[in-house]
Amino acid sequence: MYIAAVILSVLLALVFLAAGAPKVQLTGAVPEGLIQKGLSAGLVRFIGIAEVAAAIGLGVGCWWQPLGIAAAIGTVVVLIGAICFHAKKGEYADSATRNAAITPIVLLPVAVATAITLAASL
Repeated sequence: MYIAAVILSVLLALVFLAAGAPKVQLTGAVPEGLIQKGLSAGLVRFIGIAEVAAAIGLGVGCWWQPLGIAAAIGTVVVLIGAICFHAKKGEYADSATRNAAITPIVLLPVAVATAITLAASL
C-alpha cells in the first residue's frame, strides 16, 4: 500500500506544482481572462501558494505520512473550491471553457485516493 501512496503522492504533487508555480510567479498585471472571471492578482497568488504548499506537503509526506495526509486533504479542499468556482461561472455548460474546468473533477478522486492510501500505509 505504501508504494501506491508514494506513486499517487508524487503524481499529484507534480500536477499541483505545475499548476501552482506560474501563479506564484505572477508579476504585474493579471491575464485578462482571469480578470473577467473576477480573480484578483492577490487571489491568484494565494491559490498558487496553496497549490505549491500542497505539492511540497505531498512530497515530504512520502516520508512522514501525517503531513502527506494533511496535504492530500488540502488538495481535496482546493479542488472542491475550484469545482465550485467553475460551476458558479457556468464553465461546465460552455463548450469553450469546459475542458479546463474538467481538470479539478478528474483530479478530485486522485486526491481522495492519495489521502486514503497514505492513511492506510501508516
